[in-house]
Amino acid sequence: MQSKLLLILTAMSLLTLETIGQGTSDTLRLTLHEVVEMAKGKSIAAKQAVTLKENKYWQWRTFKSNFQPQLSLNGVLPAYTNSFQEVIQPDGTIVFQPVKYNNSSLNLALSQSIAATGGTVFGTTQLQRYDDFNRNFKLYNGVPYGIGYSQPLARFNQLKWDQKIEPLKYNESRQAYIESMERIAIRATGFFFDLLLAQVNLQIAETNFANTKNILRIAKEKFDIGKVSRNEILQLELEQLKAQKSVGIAKRDMEISTLNLRTYTGLTNNDKISLVLPTETKSTDINPEKVLSEALENRSDAIAFMRRTAEAKRDVAKAKGDNGINATLTARLGYSKSSISLSKVYEAPKSQQLFQLEFDIPILDWGRSKSRMKTAEANRQFTEYAVEQDKQTFSQEIYTQVTLYQMMKEQLVLNAMADSIASEKYQIAKERYVLGNLSITDLSIAFQENDQAKRDFVLGLKDFWSAYYQLRYLSLYDFETNQKIIYK
Repeated sequence: MQSKLLLILTAMSLLTLETIGQGTSDTLRLTLHEVVEMAKGKSIAAKQAVTLKENKYWQWRTFKSNFQPQLSLNGVLPAYTNSFQEVIQPDGTIVFQPVKYNNSSLNLALSQSIAATGGTVFGTTQLQRYDDFNRNFKLYNGVPYGIGYSQPLARFNQLKWDQKIEPLKYNESRQAYIESMERIAIRATGFFFDLLLAQVNLQIAETNFANTKNILRIAKEKFDIGKVSRNEILQLELEQLKAQKSVGIAKRDMEISTLNLRTYTGLTNNDKISLVLPTETKSTDINPEKVLSEALENRSDAIAFMRRTAEAKRDVAKAKGDNGINATLTARLGYSKSSISLSKVYEAPKSQQLFQLEFDIPILDWGRSKSRMKTAEANRQFTEYAVEQDKQTFSQEIYTQVTLYQMMKEQLVLNAMADSIASEKYQIAKERYVLGNLSITDLSIAFQENDQAKRDFVLGLKDFWSAYYQLRYLSLYDFETNQKIIYK
């Protein structure tokens, strides 16, 4: 019932403002939806959001590449030396001998990181060539193939935590992009109604100026026959000057509002803009629980709650892993051979094995490792409390905005009724003054009430639509189509 009443009253109010949406052939007529979509597609803010989205996508691709096999080629080629080098003699003395040689090497390696353990599996093939130009001698040394595994011990596993956190960060960035587009919709709505109000003010000012001139003409005719006083004539002349001044101010405000709308939406043509008063009112009741559930599923903040908690736990694990103990176990199997002929390096190579444990253990660190771990634990606890507080604030913001939306919908009904009553009252007052049974003061009051009612109606529309788009932003949910908001 309230929805029908709202539509009826809105239609009545639109009749009083019907000329706002009318324009000549060179006038660009725009609806609220068109302005919002234009801002999402052409505004600088939208282009910045797209660029940031691409940046986050390539960061995600970088993360994914860390878990793929890595193939690399490194070496020193050429490695020519012509110099004097020290040579230790059998008796311990040093003699500087001239040397002229090439010692080039190539190494082709294939590696694969293991996220579960933090270790690395690798395969390699190597070739080295040594040329002694003074003695006309050359020698090859090669590793036809070798495989191995390197495992850090008691160390922080970065890859394991990246697997938990990076997907959250990427999903958070995707939802943040949708939020940025909805923020653009909110700003575009503000610019739309700023211009719409300026156009309404201009229409009101021009109408008042025309009406005042007409009433002043009638009043002068009455003054000539002695039915009105000179004071009323002066009052009407003053009202006419005020109305003329209001027209100039309204034109200035409309130019500024038009420029703001063009700048934000990226509109480049020079056609005049005529905004169409929104006629489709979202009268659907919105359930706060539905908005909250969608927000917890869709908003980047909800993902950030999980990400922040995971990062705090990661920092604790890092503090425990970086406790000063640095140990790496490496095992390697393969074949190698040295020969004066390149082809013979690969004929019947000899087996090669490597098994080693490298370690570095601090004996006394004066409680440094313990202090770092306790600090990380305290930060984790603080983060958990902060996230819990932010969740409560998040939920409260949802309920508050839904309540505000319902209030704006009710206020729109009242504003429409007030506009209709004030318009009718103004018409009656104008007719009574012409007939001579209403004072100039009462007529001026009717003027002001009618003007204010129209402004209040447009401002009420602005508040209502702003609240609606704010709900879309908070939930990332389209209440018209009952679908989650998705941008490609």
